[in-house]
Amino acid sequence: MLKQLALSACLLIAAGCATVPITGRRQLSLVSDGEIISLAQQQYAQVLSTSRLSTNAAQTALVRRVGQRIQQAVETYFRSQNAQDQLAGYQWEFNLIEDKQENAWCMPGGKVAVYTGILPITQDENGLAVVMAHEVAHAVAKHGNERLSQGLLQQLGGQALSVALANNAPATQQLALQAFGVGSTVGLLKYGRSQESEADHLGLIFMALAGYNPDGAIEFWQRMDAREGKASPPEFLSTHPSSGTRIADIQRELPEARKYYKPR
Repeated sequence: MLKQLALSACLLIAAGCATVPITGRRQLSLVSDGEIISLAQQQYAQVLSTSRLSTNAAQTALVRRVGQRIQQAVETYFRSQNAQDQLAGYQWEFNLIEDKQENAWCMPGGKVAVYTGILPITQDENGLAVVMAHEVAHAVAKHGNERLSQGLLQQLGGQALSVALANNAPATQQLALQAFGVGSTVGLLKYGRSQESEADHLGLIFMALAGYNPDGAIEFWQRMDAREGKASPPEFLSTHPSSGTRIADIQRELPEARKYYKPR
């Protein structure tokens, strides 16, 4: 019986694989794009309904301007690769939420939220592009699908999303929020760090394609590093790489990103 279960799990994993654009990494993907985008749209609407949108017109316009430029860059890149079908069902949206959290995220399907608390660290449009391109990269790389698939496999025995929602909707919805970067789960820490590094890589390219200087990523993470100081948790307890590790990785990846950069 155990052998049969192990074989079924192996077959499930083998069948549910996808490839991350640009990096070519193979990833677990047990949920269809249509299902996960539909779930993300529901969760995004719920988050907005319980949040306070910023009334600062200038800051909101800035977030939407940066987001739209990155959106156009991503769509242009995928068209150039004849892979625009990977963005099917995307309904991009960019909102600024009034909250002290130093955070931002992007759900599958292009649903982006930026918190006002991170704006003092981004400082300017280029700094904001570092953050938003990184978050959009999570969605484009289908990290939400990957994390949700991993969660379904670990916690719910690989149940289909529709079955999991029918059997235990609150738990599955919470798992989705965690998978979309709106929460965290200790069981996926190592997995999350690798995704963060991958999003940094893709984000540098997307911001460069949008006409933002990718070198600004170093300055942003230096500011973040200075802000974290001794209060930051050890890297092995964080879903994010330490700022020092991140800066070193970005420095290695900048020559590639600069090839895509054309100032506007």
